[in-house]
Amino acid sequence: MTDNAVISEYEHVDADIADVVEPKDLSRRLKGRIYQTIEDREGVTLEQAGEIAQAVEARYLETRVDPLDPVGTVSAQSIGEPGTQMTMNTFHYAGVAEIDVTQGLPRLIELVDARKTPDTPMMTVYLDGEYAENRDLAHQVVWNIESTKILALGDISTNVADMVVQVNLNDETLLERWPTYDDEGVVASEIADTIEDALGVKTRREGTLIEFGPESPSYRRLLQLVEELRDIVFKGIEEVSRVVIRKEQNDDGTEEFVLYTEGSAFGDVLSIEGVDASRTTSNNIHEVHKQLGIEAAREAIIDETMNTLKEQGLDDVNIRHLMLVADIMTNDGTIESIGRHGISGSKDSVLARAAFEVTVNHLLDAAIHGEEDDLNGVIENVIVGKPIAIGTGDVDLRMGSLDVQDADANAAPEPSDD
Repeated sequence: MTDNAVISEYEHVDADIADVVEPKDLSRRLKGRIYQTIEDREGVTLEQAGEIAQAVEARYLETRVDPLDPVGTVSAQSIGEPGTQMTMNTFHYAGVAEIDVTQGLPRLIELVDARKTPDTPMMTVYLDGEYAENRDLAHQVVWNIESTKILALGDISTNVADMVVQVNLNDETLLERWPTYDDEGVVASEIADTIEDALGVKTRREGTLIEFGPESPSYRRLLQLVEELRDIVFKGIEEVSRVVIRKEQNDDGTEEFVLYTEGSAFGDVLSIEGVDASRTTSNNIHEVHKQLGIEAAREAIIDETMNTLKEQGLDDVNIRHLMLVADIMTNDGTIESIGRHGISGSKDSVLARAAFEVTVNHLLDAAIHGEEDDLNGVIENVIVGKPIAIGTGDVDLRMGSLDVQDADANAAPEPSDD
């Protein structure tokens, strides 16, 4: 009987079924999925459970990589060949017509180059509880994320005669973006204080009308104040210029509101009330790494790469190839690019580095520093014409001869008459 401790994490599993599944040559994760499948399909017999486990094990063993398989080369081919069919255009993201996100080959290059900032940073923000179900509450989250600037709050005019800038705030907009807004002018006072701090001017406020001007009469300074005023963020996150809210259907048939942002500030968004931090994502892998760690960054690289291929109809690329690339990029705890400034440029082999880019520089530096090449990898052995130590190239066969005495000693004994 299987020890109950072995299946303690699957308390719903019948012990007899566990006796069938546990001996299989499978990872704990796959065994867990078998138990989950059996639980989901009510009435599975012991014989059927054995068939399921047997089928999973057979499929698992078939997909394992053989020893000495050149997995890196196969992955490069599997990703590179579909890459030649990718377009160079920018597409609308996930049907959100208002937000453009880089897709296709430029996005794939962004990912493998580990660019610090994507050309079109964006976030997919999921909401918690009632915020995901109530549009008004969802809009409150929108206003806490989207950067609110002065042009969204009211009208700006300049009075050249008096050398003042006049800001006439809109009551309806203030009420929409500040649920605590009232007629006492608290929000208008906060806006006036923000202008004073940002521009270094003194303001005068009368109701929703705010006036300020340069210390000394100057038409040029007056225009500068107007331009600087347009850039002040009064609410929300400066990096997020726009948020689109959509109602989407989940796999279980329920509906919820999801926010798509133009611009990314992943760390700031996670702390906002109403945001589901466990599902919210960003297409900036470095922000994900900074906030959630290297394992989350690895998952982000895999997901972003897979989504980019799917957008182009190339989702038949096996995810294991993308997982290998992500592993190589993140295996030292940081995100490294695949290029001469990253993984390819930091290889131990001089010839491998020289074969990638800036050949003369690598060879010259290696000569100056007296570097040696042990010829352990694929590229350097191809260059010098040696067999590569992968696949059949790693099999060492030698032809020799046996002495007659050794041959007689090793011969099979004659059959006995007994």
